[in-house]
Amino acid sequence: MSLDADRLYALLPAVYRIRDADQGEPLKALLAAFAQEFAALEENLAQLYDDQFIETCADWVAPYIGDLIGYRPLHGVAPKIASPRPEVANTIGYRRRKGTALMLEQLASDVTDWPAHAVEFFEQLATTQYMNHVRLYAPASADLRDTGAMFAQGGAFNAVAHTAEMRRPETGAGRYNIPNIGIFLWRLLSMRLSAVPLTPDPGDASGRRFRVDPLGADLQLFRHAQTEDDISHLAEAINVPEPLSVRRMALAVRAAQASTVPAPDARRDDDYGEGESLVFLRPGNPPTPVSVTAVRVCDLRDILDGGGNVTGWNHEDSVPAGIIGFDPERGRVLLGAASDGPLLATFHYGTVRAIGGGEYERTPEGDDDATQLSVIGGAALQPQLDALAAGGRLLIGDSLRYEETPVFRIDDVLAPGAPGIGVVVAARNPARPLIAASGDVTLAIGARGRLVIDGLVFSGGALRLAAAADDEPRELVLRDCTLAPGLALNADGSAVSPGAPSLIVENPFAKITLQRCITGPLQIVGDAQVTLDNCIVDAGATQNVAYDADGTGAPGGVLTVTECTVVGKLHTKLLQLASDSIFFAALGDAPGETWSAPLIAERRQQGCVRFCCLPAGAITPRRFHCVPDADHPDVLPHFTSLRYGTPGYGQLRPVTDASIREGADDGCEMGVLHALFQPQRETNLRIRLDEYLRFGLHAGFFYAS
Repeated sequence: MSLDADRLYALLPAVYRIRDADQGEPLKALLAAFAQEFAALEENLAQLYDDQFIETCADWVAPYIGDLIGYRPLHGVAPKIASPRPEVANTIGYRRRKGTALMLEQLASDVTDWPAHAVEFFEQLATTQYMNHVRLYAPASADLRDTGAMFAQGGAFNAVAHTAEMRRPETGAGRYNIPNIGIFLWRLLSMRLSAVPLTPDPGDASGRRFRVDPLGADLQLFRHAQTEDDISHLAEAINVPEPLSVRRMALAVRAAQASTVPAPDARRDDDYGEGESLVFLRPGNPPTPVSVTAVRVCDLRDILDGGGNVTGWNHEDSVPAGIIGFDPERGRVLLGAASDGPLLATFHYGTVRAIGGGEYERTPEGDDDATQLSVIGGAALQPQLDALAAGGRLLIGDSLRYEETPVFRIDDVLAPGAPGIGVVVAARNPARPLIAASGDVTLAIGARGRLVIDGLVFSGGALRLAAAADDEPRELVLRDCTLAPGLALNADGSAVSPGAPSLIVENPFAKITLQRCITGPLQIVGDAQVTLDNCIVDAGATQNVAYDADGTGAPGGVLTVTECTVVGKLHTKLLQLASDSIFFAALGDAPGETWSAPLIAERRQQGCVRFCCLPAGAITPRRFHCVPDADHPDVLPHFTSLRYGTPGYGQLRPVTDASIREGADDGCEMGVLHALFQPQRETNLRIRLDEYLRFGLHAGFFYAS
């Protein structure tokens, strides 16, 4: 029983309690102090008992318990593997199942925090089979009529037999041989976008053609990976975040439509339906899902005439009224009739990390603001923004498209010593609203004002902070925002205005901070101060200007860059600090080129550039451990994609030199994906494969995305 203050006091003889009450209960106060110490002792004793078990022990105890069973610690970098607790708890089980495919798959997922699939390549060899152990699933001749097997050929879920190859899997090349084990890993995230209206195709007069992307561009849809129900089950395609395929999804949807199993026990591998990869909704409160029997997977690619002009979409005449055709590879939707709309869509898209606007976990600031306003359902933003001019927070509660060009206004505070006004405009968690402007969005931040914009996506125009008549400071913070590179996207996903600025700051007394943002070029007047943290600044091409004062090459404001990827030329007055970043730029060959170098810092006596990848000929302050250098003179970053909206946008390919992929100050890769700690995850997996592989086996890992 707990010895609290009242219980201790009750143990005293009544005569002492009476006398103590007469004197103001000083003895009771003394016993209360004793009780506090007793409570600490009791808590410590309880924790000492809990510390004997890995499930309940304190975090600092987990490595010591691991040491008792010979556990080898790893880099605890990814959020879900920062603590060794789960791996220590599973170590005995891992050793009992050492070398089995199920165990290796679970191990790879645990130590990398990536979805994984283990493959025993000897099972996929085309060999003369032993008649007492016939492998009917591995015929030497491929069944060309098996559409699913043909599309999976050569990938993580390959079902076609191969002849043996002698290369080792550790090199990332060899696969099909008797001792070889392959671990396939999916690095891309499948991010959700909820209940967004379909975007009409601008070239359609029939009212039948739409796209799911609110920006109106083609978009590859991704699978929302289903959780495995049983630990004794190797991952299947439905359990990993893969891009959706027209052919394979069509087979699954067709099978679901023919299934006689009633909901909710219907097929879960068709990727369509509530809680799955894609579902169409009819507007309402709440929205009503469209049945799988009313949808059809179609190849809705463009139909071109002899001159290469788009005349329509494929299968426009094949989708009857009452049916919704969709193409998951392009994010296109074709209604059987215009009257079948309007529709909403909930879908998933691929991204390399949680950055820019998105429906991922955030914590918008401003909870203690006196004025709390909200907008939902596509209502006008401007009246609410005007009501915040004296301070407060506005939360946008959905992922809809807001077609207006708002003005963010904060009143002036000119009284000496008076604090400025703070305004927060944020997306509710989770939501990703799109501000589709028809021109530049004005940021009318008054003297000493502070504007925070959190979780929004802007398209159609730049954010502009104009100069003011006073010399008072202003502050702008953009957090988890996307300022669409190129201002907007064409239907094919290309930028409408490549190289056009996304943020223009003309006030020399402004302080600008961007955190986890995706943006186009920045035009910042020379005396302003800019901090970029975990951002992508994309000028659309290495020859375009990513950062300067006015678009003509004049030096931009004082710049601090940390863990960023900057694509395009940069000219700054002072590069205060550049750390763990990639600057990917080149001089153009057009007549009239005025830039003397792709990266120029005017003041080279101040500032520091450390652990960065710089373009050839860059003019910078003093450098520390940057590339190219004498040991790595010709290295360049190689990206999966540099087009905004594609799944691998900003991701370094494995062929990139190790001086970039492992060149940051802590051994991680340079650039915006530094926070993913990918080299450490790879090292963790290599250490564990060496420990848990059976003798004679060789294992390698392959990136499926």
